This record gives sequence, structure tokens and C-alpha cells, in this order.
Amino acid sequence: MEKLKIANIPGDGIGTEVVTAATDVLKAVSEIHGGLTFEFTDFQWNCHYYLKHGAMMPEDGMDQLTQFDGIFLGAIGDPNLVPDHVSLWGLLIKIRREFEQSINLRPAKVIKGIRSPLLNPKDFDIMVVRENSEGEYSSIGGNMYQGDDEIAIQNAVFSRKATERAMRFAFELAQKRSSHVTSATKSNGIIYSMPFWDSVFEDVAKDYPHIETDSRHIDALAAFFVTQPDRFDVIVASNLFGDILTDLGAAIMGSIGIAPAANINVNGKYPSMFEPVHGSAPDIAGKGMANPIGQIWTAKMMLDHFGEEELGRVLLDTVESVTSDGFLTRDIGGKHTTKEVTDEIIARLKAR
Repeated sequence: MEKLKIANIPGDGIGTEVVTAATDVLKAVSEIHGGLTFEFTDFQWNCHYYLKHGAMMPEDGMDQLTQFDGIFLGAIGDPNLVPDHVSLWGLLIKIRREFEQSINLRPAKVIKGIRSPLLNPKDFDIMVVRENSEGEYSSIGGNMYQGDDEIAIQNAVFSRKATERAMRFAFELAQKRSSHVTSATKSNGIIYSMPFWDSVFEDVAKDYPHIETDSRHIDALAAFFVTQPDRFDVIVASNLFGDILTDLGAAIMGSIGIAPAANINVNGKYPSMFEPVHGSAPDIAGKGMANPIGQIWTAKMMLDHFGEEELGRVLLDTVESVTSDGFLTRDIGGKHTTKEVTDEIIARLKAR
């Protein structure tokens, strides 16, 4: 019997609802497997915790999380309570950085029964590998002077180590898919970091001669996401470019509420963290309207990470059987509640 110890951090807003839903689904999945169990421990670290304690987690919070195999995160942030830069850097980004979760993995694909806003989406199935530790989201920079002379400087940092790590991850992933990697760049406008990015990509590609490659400027690539998304397989991108592309990927799927993500620690020193792309949506929190699919698909990515790819496939197939039969929440044109969609997924899992 394999037991996976999972730290649940429901977070803010709808995070509490969708994490509960996905946890119940994972328990049903473990019943199907028979040899896999989950041990969930909840951590109520969120903006309300910050208001009480002046921090998003206790001083030993990171030490507590090291005891788990994985972290299952709902959503962090409520700007009505705590500024986003405080809540995110105090918990989400803190975990990503200190646990060396250097890869952010986000899929975008056509889901049966969910209408894409694209006129002809075909059957796009994209996986974006986003460098998750540096790039445009570095903390190097500062402000100086005041008034009309005020200056803000934000330095983008690209190391060969982190850039190559993300690219090799993308090439290894492409070998399991359709053997094609696209690099997102902007070397015609960003004169230092992006030519460096291009050079590293060319060097890494030499080690994978059987993988087809191309390089696209980010503005054109964003346009292709709308006009020809089916032409792409694996895309490797910097922190900022990957963030933008994956939100666009969620949009062409039909809703950001169904988009999953994984923050991967590739060296095995620390647990990886799994979170949906959507935010905490405080405007609909507590109303039973939240779409649980983003968190449930995120659970599928967690199963894949632990080597349970067949179980992950069963879970996503079950989700698509539910959506194709019209069990949809309001954000994707349906009328069902969070619980109704979740219960239907669980019922179909148990009936398999």
C-alpha cells in the first residue's frame, strides 16, 4: 500500500471550496486504485491568517511542509484584506522559490463539452513549460527619486543553469508527446536576455536531434494561440512569457476556471506544489458557483507527477465524460453547482 502525504492549503476565497471538492475526488480515485491512499493535512494559511499574525504562514511553515510528498494549493489572495504583493510573496512565491520549484507546467487542450470561444479550435493540446524561478520575476531592482524624477528599475535575470533546466524539461516532455518544442522569445526587441535565451535553446536542441523545434516571438506566438493553436505541442517560455501564454491558453479552452498547473521541484529535495491557474474569486466565494475542474485537473497533474499516469488519464477521461454530458458550472455556460459537478465525477469514477 502506497501512502502519499499531501499538505492541503485551501487559501482564500473559492480555494476552500475547490480543494475540498478535489480532495474528495482523489479519495474516490484511491478507492479505484486499491493500493494507493492519501493522507491529507489542512493548513489554514491565508489572508485571514495574515490579519491575525502579520504573516502568511508561521515562522516554521516551510519546515512543516518539508514533511509532505506534495502540496495541494487552492488559491491565494484577497486584495480587500491584504495587498496581493504581500499575500503572494508571503506564501505562493515563497514556497516556489524556497522549495526550488523551478518548473511551472500548464496544459491547455480542448475539453469535451466545454465550448471554446474560438470559431474553429480543432483539437489543440498544448503543454507550456514555464521557467519558474527567475527571468522577469526576479526581485532585483528598486525605486529612487521622487515626483517627476521618480524611477523604478526591475531587472530580469536569466542564468544558463535555470534556462537550460527548463528547456531540457521541455525536450524530455516532448519525447513523450508529439516530439515538437517551440521556444517563446522576443530577441528582436529585448537585446540581451532573449538572444541569450535563443542561444541556450539552440545548444540544448543539439542534444535532441530527433525533436522538431521552432522559435517564435511572443507577440506572434500569442496571435497563433488564437488563430492556429493546434500547431503547437510543447512550448518553453520564460517566467513572464509563460504566465501570459498560459492565461491565454485558459481563455481559448473556455474558462480560466478549468486550467490546472504544477510547480515542479526537479531535484527531489523538496515537495512540488499543485495549484489551479484561477485566482481566489472572492466575488463568488461561498455561493457554490466555483468551477472545481481546474483543481481536479490539477489533482490529475499531481497523480502524473507521482507516476500514476494511468490513474490520471482515468480521472481526466471521467471529467470529460461529465462535461460532455452537460454537467457544467455557470462560468462555462452551465447551471450546476460546485458540489453537483463534483458529485457526478465521483459517482462516475466509482462506477468504472
